[in-house]
Amino acid sequence: MSDMPALLERFRHGPEALATVLAGVSGVEEDFVTAPGKWSIRQIAAHLADAELVGAHRLRQVIAEDNPTLIAYDQDAWTKNLDYARRRTEQSLETFRRIRTENYELLKELPPAAWERSGNHSENGPMTLRTLLEGYTGHAESHARQLQEIRQAYKLAVA
Repeated sequence: MSDMPALLERFRHGPEALATVLAGVSGVEEDFVTAPGKWSIRQIAAHLADAELVGAHRLRQVIAEDNPTLIAYDQDAWTKNLDYARRRTEQSLETFRRIRTENYELLKELPPAAWERSGNHSENGPMTLRTLLEGYTGHAESHARQLQEIRQAYKLAVA
């Protein structure tokens, strides 16, 4: 458990990592894709906002309920049917930041025993609160790297 403060800090800094990567992005760059079927910067930002919303629900379920069922969702269907291609990147980032901050405030003072509470994910099986935190922390970090790669590919494509 001694690494929980460091993990919580990584979790808390997710929005800033994304904001740093997205600084100055606009126009055509937001909709650039590296290959057919890949997501754009705009779509990834919307995905992060909605995934954090789902995460907020899952975290609360595990904290409040005994072994809740955590329902999987089809991220590609959400991308298409929630029209991620038209969502505003700046607004998605702000939504992600706001929900992540609320989640951090909820988690930061939990007693050690809370991190072992678990739920049953409909695809991944049993997951502790700690596992969920690790997953959502890594999720933002991996998408920040992905966004950086897309921005680099865009610069090469227009050079």
